[in-house]
Amino acid sequence: MTRHDRWSGDDILATPDTQNYPIIEVGDHTRLTDPKSRFAGTVVEFVPGQSVVLMDSSGQQRSFVAHDGALLHNGIRVALRVPESAPRGPIRFTASGSIDIGPSRAAVARASRIWVEGIHDAELIEKIWGDDLREEAVVVEPLHGADDLSSAVTAFQPGLERRLGVLLDHLVEGSKESRIAAGVSDPHVLIRGHPYVDIWQAIRPETIGIAAWPEVPMGTPWKEGVIAALGMNMDSGPFWGKVLASVTSYRDVETPLVNAVEQLIDFVTLDHEA
Repeated sequence: MTRHDRWSGDDILATPDTQNYPIIEVGDHTRLTDPKSRFAGTVVEFVPGQSVVLMDSSGQQRSFVAHDGALLHNGIRVALRVPESAPRGPIRFTASGSIDIGPSRAAVARASRIWVEGIHDAELIEKIWGDDLREEAVVVEPLHGADDLSSAVTAFQPGLERRLGVLLDHLVEGSKESRIAAGVSDPHVLIRGHPYVDIWQAIRPETIGIAAWPEVPMGTPWKEGVIAALGMNMDSGPFWGKVLASVTSYRDVETPLVNAVEQLIDFVTLDHEA
């Protein structure tokens, strides 16, 4: 499971001089988030009390102040420290790249949710980020289509302790999904997406041994068109099973999907306004 630093007494109005932030020891794979810019990444450089450099999954690096409470770890403001001693054994990581600390107790699910468009999206998110989501008690639910997203959001009744993250396929300018996203305006809802027509296409083609995902003619159902172009004599269900089995970590999917999912997890696990 991922490292859990949940802290129930986070008063965002308190200053570093009046609040005791939970302390984490910073390692090369510590993941942090800047609450103002939402930039999230792993630590590549740390000067105690002064600065910390984060690198996101696309390789972009940004520097932030390292004052106590300035950055978030698992949605909580923390104080960064140099490790007191080296780890006694090898560090293991989950499929998402988080530190694996072994089994943890089951937790009551948060009221906050992450919605995805379909079952395949949910299965891929579980394959890569499942450990993180269980540790944070976040449930991922398939929408089975996003056409009625605005109505579904209204029925969900988002709030400060009931945040909603939504992952959309093909979220590019001028797409149907971009128009759907524009119809939702709520400070407790965050919509993110990737540019790919379907979640299949967000998987790096080399992961399944092809040079590129086939081009599918307009008017042809995308999944069926892909299978036909690859010469596979099977239905989409069995084909997806083979594709999903080839995915072992976040390195097997494209960067826009990684960034979108990590931003959504950060958003729904913030217990207070940052």
